[in-house]
Amino acid sequence: MARMTRKQIYIEPDQDRRLRALSRRRGKTESELVREGIDRVLSTPPLNARDHKAWKEELAFIDHLTRLGPVKGKRTWTREELYDERLSRRH
Repeated sequence: MARMTRKQIYIEPDQDRRLRALSRRRGKTESELVREGIDRVLSTPPLNARDHKAWKEELAFIDHLTRLGPVKGKRTWTREELYDERLSRRH
């Protein structure tokens, strides 16, 4: 086993209860599960790391759809009719 560094952490009572239960279900120690959680967090890109190129492409696509205008054809229902139909199904 690799050399470990000891860390002391504080968790909420509910987290403690759920961690203990998960440990029993999976047959792993609580420490193993905590290390898995740390690995998962560290492998996830930070939320503020945005792909600006992807955002620009998405905005261009939305702009393109907006310029196309409304979809051809006409709906045969009104919003009120849909609400009335939903209400009648509940009763």
